Amino acid sequence: MVPLFELTRQYQSLKSELDGAVIDLLASGSYVLGPAVEEFENAAAGYLGVKHAIGVANGTDALLLSMRALGIAPGDEIITTPFSFIATAEVVSLLGATPVFVDIEPETFNIDPEKIEAAITSKTRAIIPVHLFGHPAAMTEINAIAHKHGLKVLEDAAQAWGASLQIGSKTTPTFCGALGDIAAFSFFPSKNLGACGEGGLVTTNDDALAESVRMLRIHGQRRRYIHDEIGYNSRLHAIQAKILSVKLPHSDAWNDARRANAARYQALLSESDLQVPSEKSGARHVYHQYTLRSANREAIGAALTGAEIGWAIYYPVPLHLQPVYAFLGYGEGSLPEAERAAREVLALPVFPELTPEEVDAVAIAVRGAAKYSA
Repeated sequence: MVPLFELTRQYQSLKSELDGAVIDLLASGSYVLGPAVEEFENAAAGYLGVKHAIGVANGTDALLLSMRALGIAPGDEIITTPFSFIATAEVVSLLGATPVFVDIEPETFNIDPEKIEAAITSKTRAIIPVHLFGHPAAMTEINAIAHKHGLKVLEDAAQAWGASLQIGSKTTPTFCGALGDIAAFSFFPSKNLGACGEGGLVTTNDDALAESVRMLRIHGQRRRYIHDEIGYNSRLHAIQAKILSVKLPHSDAWNDARRANAARYQALLSESDLQVPSEKSGARHVYHQYTLRSANREAIGAALTGAEIGWAIYYPVPLHLQPVYAFLGYGEGSLPEAERAAREVLALPVFPELTPEEVDAVAIAVRGAAKYSA
């Protein structure tokens, strides 16, 4: 049996460190914000190369508080992708704004920058690109469009911890989370950097945006019991911060292992009729998911299930066709690339603790179901 994702292998590899960190936190009596959260925030900011990193309760809140800090209000329009988890658009709707969906690139599954400008209106206030499955979105082009039209850019980096993009002539790549005005991360346990529960992070180089997020996460107060805005109770738990501080130094090695697993799949599946993931020049894909495409998806899924191999479909219904967004008037065929992706994608196990033998077993099962031309 090969699971789609397995959390206990990682825990066992760091058991003594993680157990000790949690026990130390419990003994400290400092359970809400405090030194543990500050330590992780500082480490995260240093790793990503950003001025501010603010821990929040989860990835959805990271998006929501970022949008609040940007001043998104009812009546605004926000351009984003239809091929993502619903949280990306859900936060737009929660603030009374309207998501405007733009079709995707078929190779990366990310929003197609060539189609963004046609969607901009006088009501547009921001763009939310998603670094889907760990592949950076086309941020150079997206930022140029945003600058031209006076828009803000909020990166949905929930699946992209450690992913990076080469920007212009810079000598070193820039991490996702440092490519827009503000960014949101999730530390859901299955993420590339995952907590043992919920957790999120907002990153920015803008002092005013950072101050706003810090205020909003504690009920809209800058000073105790003085509330400047209606806020939220959205603090990263100190125990999760301690766990994340232990895990963060290992995240590069884990991403390297994901990339090695992906490379092994590429070699084993390259001669099949499957469309395997690609990596654009200058982009470092961290393979939160290893997502291939096939018109024969159902047969592949059945073969994997029969071989006791985990697999999943991310995402079977694009956002513009979800019942909750029927009122927006998108119909079948309106965003064809996203709709085709939803019919064809299938995610294979790629987590860092997979063994080469397990990768081989998955590839053999996939090749057995797909049309294979040696």
